[in-house]
Amino acid sequence: MRVLRVEVLAGPDAGLSRVAQGDRLTVGTAEGNDLVLTDPTASRFHVELVRGPLGIEVLDHGSTNGTVIGGARIRHGWVGAGAVLALGRTQLRVSDADTVVLEVLEGDRLCELRGTSSVMRRLMARIASVGESDVPVLIVGETGTGKELIARALHELSARAGGPFVTVDCGALAPQLIASELFGHAKGAYTGAEGARAGAFARAHGGTLFLDEIGELPLTLQPTLLGALERKRFRPVGAEQEVTSDLRVVAATNRDLREEVNSGSFRLDLYYRLAVVSLLSPPLRDRPEDVPLLLEHFLAEAGHDGPVETIFPPDQLEALQRHRWPGNVRELRNLVEATLAIGEVPALDGAGPGGAAGAGGAGLEGLAYGEARARVLRDFETQYLTALLARTGGNVSRAAREARMNRSYLIELLRKLDIH
Repeated sequence: MRVLRVEVLAGPDAGLSRVAQGDRLTVGTAEGNDLVLTDPTASRFHVELVRGPLGIEVLDHGSTNGTVIGGARIRHGWVGAGAVLALGRTQLRVSDADTVVLEVLEGDRLCELRGTSSVMRRLMARIASVGESDVPVLIVGETGTGKELIARALHELSARAGGPFVTVDCGALAPQLIASELFGHAKGAYTGAEGARAGAFARAHGGTLFLDEIGELPLTLQPTLLGALERKRFRPVGAEQEVTSDLRVVAATNRDLREEVNSGSFRLDLYYRLAVVSLLSPPLRDRPEDVPLLLEHFLAEAGHDGPVETIFPPDQLEALQRHRWPGNVRELRNLVEATLAIGEVPALDGAGPGGAAGAGGAGLEGLAYGEARARVLRDFETQYLTALLARTGGNVSRAAREARMNRSYLIELLRKLDIH
């Protein structure tokens, strides 16, 4: 594939250049960037450049002084080769470099992962390589892209495969309970602790600890986690003696942790400890050629042993490949289950499987304005909230934050619409 090259035209690092080793290149003052700057006006993790179908994608990580192109400050956009970006006092030129050869997996499956697209086969090749080591891994990707399946694959391919795989969802626990869940507690450590309890660090001894939604970990607990990872020892809540644990840590997040580091809400040293290797779990919209294979896989899991075409005819299959899939692979799995349950492909985001308009404007003839409006509003709320819950894995608190809604009002809506 053809990769990117960046050259510093002006600033303290003028003359410095780097060539990407894959389809993305990061720039900032922190170690770990592909291009490390000494410019104090640039942020730790300033900008990421990604080669894509629309050109060169520019992703600013909430930098202090921004990324400026042609006098306009942008957070997310696309530019062509030859564009000049300003990062504080630094000016970068982005251009094409030579092509490089990247390793891909020979097959279309690895453990529970499936994919024929080049992006998935490259990811699976990296997983197969990293899985053999014992280094910490950070998996980044949108909700529903299969980050836990990647973590399980890393575990199953490692020398720890015979040990436990323990999951802690940092986003689903109350802040005051996270320490107890991670490290356990002694009897009487707090009100209600009637007996001692082993935490995830102890239960994962000899295996893998998967910290899901690590970006939700409160800042006050981050030093404690960092200390446990560095010393490989921890103290249960309320206990006097430390406990040793031998484990591998794999973390995952749908947040931009580099932006969190820039803002001060995530510790840089903890980020370094977790992201020794970073893996990006791609959204389904970036791998539409994988939809038929995933449909076949989910149908087989549901007990259907016939060809995919008997459930999803070619025109519907083509429409599914065009869909944006805000809930990603999880949304696709839900669609397969719903199709088998009701005997037809349900509408997606207000559109039918063929892309036609859904019921939002149909069947309203002869209705009074108030009744028609109520029906359209109910349809919209049902479709919006169903997709929202699919994206957030059914986590109501996370859904309320993403939708910027009051949590109690969201719960009331879900009950009214009978959405579970």
